[in-house]
Amino acid sequence: MASALVAAVAAPPPARLYVPPGVYRPQADTGLLARALAHEGLGPGTDVMDIGTGSGVLALLAASRGARVTAVDVSWRAVAAARLNGIRLGLPLHVLHGDFAAVTPGRRFDVVVANPPYVPSPMADPPGQGPERAWEGGETGRRVIDRICARATELLRPGGVLLMVHSALCGSRTTVEHLRRTGLSAQVTMRAVVPWGPVLRSRRAWLEEQGLVGAGEGREGLVVIRAERSCS
Repeated sequence: MASALVAAVAAPPPARLYVPPGVYRPQADTGLLARALAHEGLGPGTDVMDIGTGSGVLALLAASRGARVTAVDVSWRAVAAARLNGIRLGLPLHVLHGDFAAVTPGRRFDVVVANPPYVPSPMADPPGQGPERAWEGGETGRRVIDRICARATELLRPGGVLLMVHSALCGSRTTVEHLRRTGLSAQVTMRAVVPWGPVLRSRRAWLEEQGLVGAGEGREGLVVIRAERSCS
């Protein structure tokens, strides 16, 4: 089942995966993160947290390998979809609604997976509702990325691993340096280049004005950053 789910997240959601309107559909970033997760030693007894679970596909991938999974999302629709997908696939998920930093106080995990909102945005304030919450990352795209970096150490057990995907537009070196400053070892472990989606295309002029992209650019780099907490 695990290999089937890895394949599924790189393609349109399979019939058994419920993705209602307003919930982030598995895309290239999901598939890249799924491939990174497949390299981790998950199994019974492994505690996993999935930040921004959306339809729950990454949480389901971890659960299919026997891990105990806590999935979190700020969208009630996403929470409902992830819970339903767990029931449909017969995989146990503990799905929570709310901000990742607030809903699991004091808990630590062996693996934390994160696909945060990361698209640079001209909006000063994050949207309070709607599907845009899944991708709007503030002016630099780092509004949620930086919060995850700041809290990663306290979310991880000794030897625990954070896997986070985001656009190269947000500065992968910045993320690696931020995580290293907190005491984690961190590096980019996977990359991909994909065509721009409709959101980036719709704000081309603004991105060019900010110096984030060059004129005529139409492909986006994605990165997976792996950070590990020392066992000591």
